[in-house]
Parts: sequence; structure tokens; C-alpha cells
Amino acid sequence: MTTNQKPESNQYEQQRVALVIQYLGTNYHGWQRQAKDKSIQQEIETAIAQVCGYSLTLHGAGRTDAGVHAAAQVAHFEYNGPIPAKAWAKILNSRLPEDILIRASARVSATWHARFSAIWRRYRYTIYTEKSPNLFVRSLSWHYYHQPLCESLMLDALKPLLGIHELAAFHRAGSDRNDSWVEVQAVQCYRQGDFLFVEIQANGFLYGMVRLLMGMLVEVGTKRRSLENFTDIWVNKKRSQVKYSAPAKGLCLLRVGYQEFPFPKEIWFDTQPTFKL
Repeated sequence: MTTNQKPESNQYEQQRVALVIQYLGTNYHGWQRQAKDKSIQQEIETAIAQVCGYSLTLHGAGRTDAGVHAAAQVAHFEYNGPIPAKAWAKILNSRLPEDILIRASARVSATWHARFSAIWRRYRYTIYTEKSPNLFVRSLSWHYYHQPLCESLMLDALKPLLGIHELAAFHRAGSDRNDSWVEVQAVQCYRQGDFLFVEIQANGFLYGMVRLLMGMLVEVGTKRRSLENFTDIWVNKKRSQVKYSAPAKGLCLLRVGYQEFPFPKEIWFDTQPTFKL
């Protein structure tokens, strides 16, 4: 059997298998399968096909951009065969590169969907503020040391975003989404030693939204942009005034929320370590 052919009939019951996935996005052109560039989705699909003997589609909860990381991305695929759902994590980890890890796998109902059953996604952005560079945090944070950042001002700028808003100012071109409406459910901005963390939870995210927002938010933190100006830009959808996108390496898909989820909290809830130097 080739990897392009799914068996027409099978003695086994079809399973929908869910995965909790961690990855370092540095060497990948994002989550979504690409025609030429390497992607997370393609790497995992290839590993599954090596086991199944046929190609299939892996459905993810969200499409992280090139260079963005994930602490608990969620995905699922359909499988007809003897392998129990809980065994897939170990099987795939033996075939995946070191910068992709399956935290756990489990069977879900036929109506459960990694993307459409999700009720929220949460991202964390990490900024390293010490003047001296540090190799061990360089690939996971934005080294911003030019001016001090005031986390309380940054949090004040984030709070008005709570609720349902049209955030066209933070919507990059190239998206196939027709609208820019987002329900922002939670925001945080806090410091631990030389690190500043921003967390945003929403029902969904626009293409490039968090990185565009962060590019402006640091200007609030350095007092180069007022709270009033920050709010005016997104309220009045002044996309032309949002000119800078924060580096991808500081951004991580922290977790995804579901009403029904087969994994214990320790597998998915807060699995990106926070630094404190």
C-alpha cells in the first residue's frame, strides 16, 4: 500500500484521535502545510502516514505563523486501525524531529473538532529586558532593552480590548478571513525578574494580530505612545498607523480551551516555563 491510498474497507472501527502538541517554531514556516516550505502540520502528517501506510489530514486548533511556538497546540486526525489512541503520542515522538513533541494523545468523539470545538485560544508573548543578551532565551523571547517598559501602562492599554470588537487595525493582509471581529476574553501583563509577559485570550485570533498589537504595546510601555492614542487607533480601525510587527520568536500559543477535553490539566494548561533571571 502506498502512502497515497487509504484502505477502502477496514475491520477496525474508525477513531478520531486528538493530540496535544508542543513545538519550537524557529525552523518552520508556521503550522499550516506549505507547497515548498517546511511546516509543523506536514511533519506530523508525514510521521502519521509512515505508521498508517496512507496519507491523511491533521486538523489544528489554530494556524501559528512562521517562527511562532506552541506549548499546547491541539489537533486531530481520523484513523482506521489497531493502534489505540493513547499510544499515538509515543509512536509519533519516535519519528518526529526534536523540536516537535506530542505531549499526549487520546480518543475523542466523532463530533469533536480541534478547531471548531475550541471556545478560546490563549497566547503568551515574552520580552527579555536585561541589557546583556542571553543565548538560552534568545530563541524564545524578544530582547527589548532600549528603554524601560512599564507593565502597568501596558496592562492599562490592554484592558479596553476586553469584549467583542472589530480589530481591523491588528489584521495583517493576506488572510482569508472576511471580517475582523474578535471576542477578547482575558488579558494579562506581568513581570518576573528581567522578563515581561503579555497574555491574551480570545475566541479566535486574526492573522498577525498579537504581533502587530505587541509592536504598538511596547511603545505604550516606553511612554512614546499614549494610552488614548493606542485605543484610538484600534477603535477607529487605523490600520495604516500600525507599522511594526513584534518578532515571531517571542510568541507562543499557550493553550486552547474546550468544553469537553480528554486530557488532564497538567498536560495542556500551562506548559511553557516562564523565565526569571
